[in-house]
Amino acid sequence: MKRSRSSQSAAKDRQAEIQRILAILHKWGIYTLGQFAVLDKEQLAARLGVEAVRMWERANGQSDRPLKFLQPPESFEERFEFENEIETAEPLLFMLRRFLQQLSVRLSAVYHVVKELTLRITFSNPPRDGFVAANKQIYERVFKIPQPTNDVDLMFRMLHTHLENFKSEYPITAVSLQAEPAKPSQQQFGLFETSLRDPNQLYETLARLAALLGSDRVGTPVLEETHRPDAFHLEPFSWDLTSPVVVPKLPLRAALRRFRPNIAASVLLAEGQPIHLRSGQVSGAVSGQRGPYRASGNWWDEKIWLRSEWDLELENNILVRCHQSGQIWEIDGVYD
Repeated sequence: MKRSRSSQSAAKDRQAEIQRILAILHKWGIYTLGQFAVLDKEQLAARLGVEAVRMWERANGQSDRPLKFLQPPESFEERFEFENEIETAEPLLFMLRRFLQQLSVRLSAVYHVVKELTLRITFSNPPRDGFVAANKQIYERVFKIPQPTNDVDLMFRMLHTHLENFKSEYPITAVSLQAEPAKPSQQQFGLFETSLRDPNQLYETLARLAALLGSDRVGTPVLEETHRPDAFHLEPFSWDLTSPVVVPKLPLRAALRRFRPNIAASVLLAEGQPIHLRSGQVSGAVSGQRGPYRASGNWWDEKIWLRSEWDLELENNILVRCHQSGQIWEIDGVYD
């Protein structure tokens, strides 16, 4: 643990005071511990201060400094260097299962489980520019376990799923696996709270989806800070389920049932106002309208967009949301 700036400053001041006292003692002709121990304690305090008294007590064995034992944190890591470079996944998976078995035994002995795994694979690049020594390249991947466990089969499936679609241009020379320990989680749910039936199985399913579709297509959709309809991006799935989700009570309103994709439509205008709507699914004369509502954005780059939105009530009492972009009309959805 790093000491604070104030404690470091105090230590420097104390060291300077000790050096000053030693310089005065040397002027008095006192160079040994025995010469210093026979001095009078009260006279020493009056002449040199409190720090000299502390030194005198230590010299006479009157000061206790208990020894505090510090146990360094144990590292749960397994590593292996292959004698020959490997190019297939079978030897790598064999070593990883063996690593998991050893880590599980070690963690179970101290009543801990694995909450995070860090996989490091070392490659051997071919020599460049005539150098004999090969350049090293390390691949690292962190696997967060939703529900900490020591189940070897479950953790091995997570690693196996990731390595199924893993490719490298260079052979493998070494592999290591590091486990982050944690105490077994104990959570008591309320009467109306529910939990995931198997969080680790959900994690494995998400890993398979990411391997098939790509990590940029799997996650939690988050709305962007823009007025553009349906503008969102994906963020990695969060496993922090400690805070309960509170669903606010919203007033009863009409819900928009969106069409995906939007439905192309043709609109008849009179003095700039829509009077008739026709499409493949919804058609009819307009009996009421609200709009237009202008919306635009991204005017600063090539993704610029501009549209006019309308809420239309047709003669058959159907409420629709549509928009106009240039000369193109499309129906966004129907209000329930």
